[in-house]
Amino acid sequence: MQRSAQLITAQWLITAHESGVQTIESGAVHVDGAGQIVAVGTATELRAALDRSGAAHTVVDLGASILMPGLINAHTHAAMSLLRGAADDMALSDWLQKRIWPMEAALVDESFVLVGTQLAAAEMLLGGTTTCADMYFYPKSAANAFLSMGMRAQLALPILDFPTRYAADPDAYLALGLEARDEFKGEALLSFALGPHAPYTVGDATFARINAYAAELGMVVHTHLQETAQEVVDAVAKDGVRPTERLQKLGTLSPDFLGAHGVHLNDADIALLAQNNASIVHCPSSNLKLASGIAPVSAMLKAGINVALGTDGAASNNRLDLFEEMRLMALLAKVKANNATAVTAAQAFAAATLGGARALGLSDTTGSIAPGKAADLVAVATSRVGMTPLYDPVSHLVYAATRDDVTDVWVGGDRRVTNRVLAANADRALNDSMPAVNAFAERVRALQHVDA
Repeated sequence: MQRSAQLITAQWLITAHESGVQTIESGAVHVDGAGQIVAVGTATELRAALDRSGAAHTVVDLGASILMPGLINAHTHAAMSLLRGAADDMALSDWLQKRIWPMEAALVDESFVLVGTQLAAAEMLLGGTTTCADMYFYPKSAANAFLSMGMRAQLALPILDFPTRYAADPDAYLALGLEARDEFKGEALLSFALGPHAPYTVGDATFARINAYAAELGMVVHTHLQETAQEVVDAVAKDGVRPTERLQKLGTLSPDFLGAHGVHLNDADIALLAQNNASIVHCPSSNLKLASGIAPVSAMLKAGINVALGTDGAASNNRLDLFEEMRLMALLAKVKANNATAVTAAQAFAAATLGGARALGLSDTTGSIAPGKAADLVAVATSRVGMTPLYDPVSHLVYAATRDDVTDVWVGGDRRVTNRVLAANADRALNDSMPAVNAFAERVRALQHVDA
């Protein structure tokens, strides 16, 4: 859709690029009518250039705000927003086997995924997340949900070796997933990955097929990896090797490999991932809540692994809030390494932006504010008492800001949040979904005897 060109100005402009994070005071971004970034610089420079060209444009002056790249949630299960608070204070194995999997078996269908994903997308957009990597069932419903909300998403097509309501066997998972990819492959906001659930739920033969499809179609392989210590113990007992080594032997590790969590990686695991230029998505809140542990993020970064940030699903977090994840990434790494410089604010910010884009294979499209990229932008107010005074805007974004400070959000140049209010079409979609959301909530309460 062609829109008017925009000149967006702010007191502070924060970019993220290969050489690090750059701050421009009194900055501006020129966005063309197709939603692409044309130029980045000071407001004075860009105003003068536009005046000389005589090109028609709309000025959006954000005043005393920080304008930054849209955040990228590189690992989530969006529809599980409907299970937020339904299974708390449990270890991962019990959480999955006693609560989550039984509830999913009873509840998850196309409608569950559609409205649950719309709810999650609204939460993420209002909190400054413009792109997510979603791994869940019924990807066609998820695709329609993200499109209805105007959010960028990469859908990891679910693959398991056991049956669910969605599919009976690996053949069916792959067929349904690739059918969804073919149906939506022309949508600019959507991309697709292969999503084997985890090494402990997917066998060697299925991974071999996934590897072949990934190579043929140029798709990311996105899987859970060494989230708990018990997962590693069980894998060694069953396979004779740790999960990362098994994936290396199978040929799954590559620059297009994305491992979620990576809490229990040892030096050998980290070396294998670095050798293959693979990515890890750090999910600190979920790992803390499920007592999975603290991932060795500082060691990963030192080894050259690309680290992204994710929230995991709302059933295990219970927030889809990347501001919280940035802060936790930096703070927990300092404790893990017993070193206050282990992960800096700039490194956490990079993980939540360009690190996520790299992990999803979308760094040519999003993740930083640069000419030629999509205008995925977020404005953060600096007027709140807790944001005053401001010396270093990147420090404030990581250590002081919250998602409630987000005022405006653009996805591909389309303003999806204005003055903390969702765009009208997204707001209508969300309101239309609420009767179904409430009906599913009643069914969850009945199944698990969860009080309102």
